[in-house]
Amino acid sequence: MGEKKRNDVSKNDYIFGKKNYKFMLIGLAFIALGFILMSGGGSDDPNVFDESIFSWRRIRLAPTLVLIGFGIQVYAILLNPNKNQESNS
Repeated sequence: MGEKKRNDVSKNDYIFGKKNYKFMLIGLAFIALGFILMSGGGSDDPNVFDESIFSWRRIRLAPTLVLIGFGIQVYAILLNPNKNQESNS
């Protein structure tokens, strides 16, 4: 009797399911891509101004991708992986 209880206690119950982790990786990819697109544009000479820091890619696209990535992360955390299992039982 004690061994059965011990096996039940040691059963691995993960907080997130496979679907949650998939969405988390997608969100991380969006965030990483956004930061990569935001990087660069600096000038080697501090006396020379470089207009490329105000490009559409760095001002609009990259921050939008980062915010979308954070939104996907929130969705991945709030997603219930056991939703279908609860309704079927």
